[in-house]
Amino acid sequence: MTDLARLTVLRGDDGTRVQALLAEIKARLGDPQMAEMNTTVLDGETLNLESLRADCLTMPFLAERRLVVVWKARLILTKLNPAEREKLLEILEGLPDTAALVLVVEDSQSTKRGEKYWENARAYAWLLEWLGAHADAGRVIDCALPEDADMPGWIAKTAREAGGEFRTDAAHLLASYVGNNTQRAAQEITKLLTYLNGARAVNAQDVVLLTSQEQEGNIFSLVDALGERNGSKAMTQFRILSEKNEMIELSGMSYRQFRLLIQAREILDEGGSSRQVEKELHVLSFVADKLTSQARRFSMAQLLDVFGRLLQIDEDMKSSGMPGEVAFELLIAELTV
Repeated sequence: MTDLARLTVLRGDDGTRVQALLAEIKARLGDPQMAEMNTTVLDGETLNLESLRADCLTMPFLAERRLVVVWKARLILTKLNPAEREKLLEILEGLPDTAALVLVVEDSQSTKRGEKYWENARAYAWLLEWLGAHADAGRVIDCALPEDADMPGWIAKTAREAGGEFRTDAAHLLASYVGNNTQRAAQEITKLLTYLNGARAVNAQDVVLLTSQEQEGNIFSLVDALGERNGSKAMTQFRILSEKNEMIELSGMSYRQFRLLIQAREILDEGGSSRQVEKELHVLSFVADKLTSQARRFSMAQLLDVFGRLLQIDEDMKSSGMPGEVAFELLIAELTV
């Protein structure tokens, strides 16, 4: 087990990849029952550093390694004061070879003038700097959601790994339905491969038959209604979406959509076109056209305000604040007055 790092930072917003990497790490612990007994899961929102130290120093039971996973790690990394940061670094420096600590840091990549950057990197830059100076102490694995334009390849690859095959047109069509939502894409791939049971490659007709495009209730329709200041239509689209998605998923979809709209608005304000949006944001052409149309319905100030509200809704849901459904309905009402 010497190839299993004492510290692993999983950074990104691709929950499907994060879960796959965690499963891979856990599999390296050996027997599944023993691995389960030697796994501790913690919440970064309520994490106590001394408890973390104790969990990491606890000897594994009938195994070589003990796995400690901290979800929402960005929350604790952000709020630590200088003294607490030093305390955490002391814990990391003292990790024994029997420990495998995984910090799941939620973050998203954005693109500005063709350059990618992590939106919240400043909040935990001190940890990255420490890791850069202590290369043998751990590793950072980036788990960013794929670009929309990369999703057809992602779909084809995922299908192959599952023992199936997608025709090129089918992969592109499914990508146009799901965007870069890897969780939903994986679900649709499984459904399609199960339906065909290896008889042949998935084609476009199969995708049309089995995958709902949700034209009556997608995130584009909700944003269209907001841009039109049509409260009734926006509320209808929201309720359709909330019936088909968990509120935390809907929050992520909305957050991502308005982040793209801010980037598109910035390109347009600098004299760019829909094709420039397609190129710089790495999205499919029809998505770029839609983003361009929607971005023109909002000022940059309005987009930034909505984006900030969505961030607050997300934080409230994660910290047991205002219920997500209530917060969304209030936001829709205010935007469509």
